[in-house]
Amino acid sequence: MTYETEHLHALHSRCEPFILDRNGWVPNNRRLPVLLYRGVIDGGKPDGAERFEALFARNGWPPQWRDSVFDYHHYHSTAHEALGIATGRAQLIVGGPGGRIIGVQAGDALVLPAGTGHCLLASEGRFQVVGAYPPGQQWDIRRDALDDSELRRMEALPLPKSDPVGGAEGEVTRLWG
Repeated sequence: MTYETEHLHALHSRCEPFILDRNGWVPNNRRLPVLLYRGVIDGGKPDGAERFEALFARNGWPPQWRDSVFDYHHYHSTAHEALGIATGRAQLIVGGPGGRIIGVQAGDALVLPAGTGHCLLASEGRFQVVGAYPPGQQWDIRRDALDDSELRRMEALPLPKSDPVGGAEGEVTRLWG
């Protein structure tokens, strides 16, 4: 795909927003929905990681890593996170232990507001993900509850200026703003 057709593909991908309640030590985010995008890029092409990196960077979310998703429950309290599924397919648990199981495959993307628990349940093929964060936000890895001041700090994180998939007109700006 050219930049123009890939951009249109990303804008017309289907977004499934959902809110997660607090789940034990996992705070999730009571204000901001998780955004699950289906078919952001053509998952059948071999250069998914490069295309997600370019898409995220173009939309103001600098990509920071390529890897999988940790196979233990965790969340980030200091950053919102975008995940682009570059290759393979997987089942993820979002929301902490006993949370919502979602299936993802190459071409899909997720935007996780700070506090959203996530964990790899199972994967098929070479499961590779691109991770990106809004400028100025540095991610941490939390596997424990936040105290009251940490929770207030997490909830006060600045909202991103754009959506990693749709840019200034994307769902982050529409649903989070």
